[in-house]
Amino acid sequence: MDVLTEDQAEVATWLADASSHAGRPATVERIDTHSASVFLAGALAYKMKRAVRYSFLDFSTLDLRRQACKAEVRLNRRTAPGLYRGVTPVTREPSGQLALGGEGTPVEWLVVMDRFPQDCLLDRVAQAGRVTPAVVSALADAIASFHAGATPTPHRGGVRGMSEVITDNARALADATGRLSAATVSTVSTVTEACAQALAAHGCRLEARRAGGFVRQCHGDLHLRNIVLLDDAPTLFDAIEFNEDFACIDVWYDTAFLLMDLLARSLPAEANALFNQYLLRTSDVGGLPLVPFFLGCRAAVRAKTSLASASLQTDDGRRRDLMTRARDYLELAAQVLAPGPCRVIAIGGLSGTGKSTLAALLAPRLGSAPGAVVVRSDVQRKVLLQRPLVERLGPDGYTAAVTGEVYRSALVRAADVLNEGWPVIVDATFLDARWRHAIADVARHAGVPFTGLWLEAPPEHLVDRLRRRVGDASDATEAVLFRQLVRESGGIAWTRLDADGDPESVARAALQVLSLG
Repeated sequence: MDVLTEDQAEVATWLADASSHAGRPATVERIDTHSASVFLAGALAYKMKRAVRYSFLDFSTLDLRRQACKAEVRLNRRTAPGLYRGVTPVTREPSGQLALGGEGTPVEWLVVMDRFPQDCLLDRVAQAGRVTPAVVSALADAIASFHAGATPTPHRGGVRGMSEVITDNARALADATGRLSAATVSTVSTVTEACAQALAAHGCRLEARRAGGFVRQCHGDLHLRNIVLLDDAPTLFDAIEFNEDFACIDVWYDTAFLLMDLLARSLPAEANALFNQYLLRTSDVGGLPLVPFFLGCRAAVRAKTSLASASLQTDDGRRRDLMTRARDYLELAAQVLAPGPCRVIAIGGLSGTGKSTLAALLAPRLGSAPGAVVVRSDVQRKVLLQRPLVERLGPDGYTAAVTGEVYRSALVRAADVLNEGWPVIVDATFLDARWRHAIADVARHAGVPFTGLWLEAPPEHLVDRLRRRVGDASDATEAVLFRQLVRESGGIAWTRLDADGDPESVARAALQVLSLG
């Protein structure tokens, strides 16, 4: 229950007046949340903390709000230094008038930010269908870089931190069951029990990660609406400053909020691509078993907050929308918490047959959300040689010795992923029979099913595809393809697929082979 501790109406009315701002903008747009009011005036945005006290947040005094404003600027300058200008007071001048940053007595404190077009927020970008592979890759890189530099906080997180999340979710959802259908009440019970079981199963891992530095001063509220494209670069902002328990969390729990948001918006391919790029950047394979648990907790949090918002609505339509949203989040939580099967899929074939395209289409549909880990030999080669993914390598990058190391590292990567109970797709030409046997052995040693898919298409079509390929990790050219065509690959025992059709048709054929169609 929130407690309003101070009347801020005068300051809010004054900030909403265009004449209060330098340059007298034509309009001032006001955006209200449960904890703040934001005033968009000209090129600037002013954020005023609401004088409220919740169980998890205390802005009840002017000094607490000043401290929170300073903390917000300090923490968000880690990821958006050009967006956060600083903190300024609203002052009461000797004349009795209010002023921005005047010489009088401070009566309120504001975070000052550069204003940006609302259409650049990633939730709007997603709604418009513009979350491109380039955006996803840049976003994963930004998050991984941020997490790498974030301060470890071993005094937070772990079993205690996640137990508090589960307990609070369970309490709030139980309190709301009187407003839910019988089916949704059953889902609440399923989600609550599954979260408790996951916590018990992963307690030792959570504690080991806390002690090992994986609990850090993260963002804490990392969903699409708190990311903006500035000069086409994904920029994280509005990190949590008011409660360390919400922000000092496992790095995968931080990332899980964004993955869950993408899944909730029916963007599973984007979620899987983000997941894979983040894993590539961090190599944090040890956190994989926790991802379904973290996704479920994040979805349950969103269900809880949606129900809380619904209870405050006076508009029947808006209340129904929020109740539907809460139900959808609960169903998503139950879905992602359910364990998925583990398996190995290897995709081979000549350059240009669409191996990587097929892997990307299959990965979101395998195992637990957000889907399978994709190990691609072209990417492994660049990582092994410490070169940018799109940099073209010379002959020294394709010696027999280097290629052998590429395959060995791909097999080790696949084995590591399988060891954590996660499905994997290995994408490589596999022209050498020994590597086809080796990847099958990896699956056999892990005790999981193996499927080898061999893609085939007319050479002239492969040439055309290679000519049109840009900005990709593969360095394959027509000359490379011609050498592959005359090479002896031995007997191919894998399932052959006609890859001459459109990618979705190839994927449907592959899913039939995998008994997933």
